[in-house]
Amino acid sequence: MLNRIIAISLLFALIGSNFSRFFIYAGFEMNQAYIAEKLCENKSRPWMNCQGKCFLMKKLEQAQEKEKKQERENHRNHYQEALPTINLSYTLKKTSVKIFYIDKPVLKTVHRSFAIFQPPKAIC
Repeated sequence: MLNRIIAISLLFALIGSNFSRFFIYAGFEMNQAYIAEKLCENKSRPWMNCQGKCFLMKKLEQAQEKEKKQERENHRNHYQEALPTINLSYTLKKTSVKIFYIDKPVLKTVHRSFAIFQPPKAIC
């Protein structure tokens, strides 16, 4: 149940970020009378027939700036993930140890003569 709630909330967050302009338009259409009456910047100029569209354009510009800022932030984060910011440099000294083994004869070995082991001769 908790997983389902988390999945649905993440889905709404993704949809909200992708359709932010749609939500701005929908909010404008629903509240156009209030926006035209109270929030419009061109109330003093009725010949422009603005009816709150100036407020809509301002909100769309703010949303676009917010998206650009978020995109720049994401680019910067991806760049920082690709290049590590901490320089760790290790210098390893190569140590060489020479071990000398003493040649001791191994007891109970058979010394074979390799003279008797010859490859077969080809008959031409």
